[in-house]
Amino acid sequence: MADEDFDQYARLLERAKSELPHEIEVHERMKIPDPDLMVEGKTTIIRNFGDIADVVRREPDHILGYLLRELGTAGTLEGRRAVLKGIVSTSQLSDRISKYMDEYVICSECNRPDTRIVKEGRVQILVCETCGAHRPVKVRKASRYQEMRAISEGEVYELQIVDIGKRGDGIARKGDFTIFVPGTTKGVQVKVKILKISGTIAFGSIVP
Repeated sequence: MADEDFDQYARLLERAKSELPHEIEVHERMKIPDPDLMVEGKTTIIRNFGDIADVVRREPDHILGYLLRELGTAGTLEGRRAVLKGIVSTSQLSDRISKYMDEYVICSECNRPDTRIVKEGRVQILVCETCGAHRPVKVRKASRYQEMRAISEGEVYELQIVDIGKRGDGIARKGDFTIFVPGTTKGVQVKVKILKISGTIAFGSIVP
């Protein structure tokens, strides 16, 4: 390349650079805030649940319902916080939120989060606002573990004593759990506070 041609190329390159915008818009994958958890006794509070719902662009009730099914527990919304029964770790919650994103938010065609859910009859359809793709939302059935989680420590349940154990304790059943309750007789209906759970065996005490 001749010197004159090189100089002309260099000038054109510099002019092209000078005409580029200083900021280039970049579309990044949605950044979800890490769950901000606080444990109080036997409950877990997600303090920034409202912020997570805002970023995900889904109704807080919908997200919470999914998390409760996945975690096999109970919980409520308190303003922009979510309160879950039991102790839940950050990794457990982050994993479930990631699964929620895959099922209810991320487009399977362009992998973008710019979607909305619409109903066609009884079927939920995920519509992508970026590429226009449509797909039905596959709602998974509760796992065997979730079905087993019929009781939680510290909670009170109304149970019927269906049998008496070898040590004289009453026996009640709920879901897959066998619950031992001292001071009861067969056939009575009692309110029982769950004190301890070990596998599918639980121990409780009568409450007024």
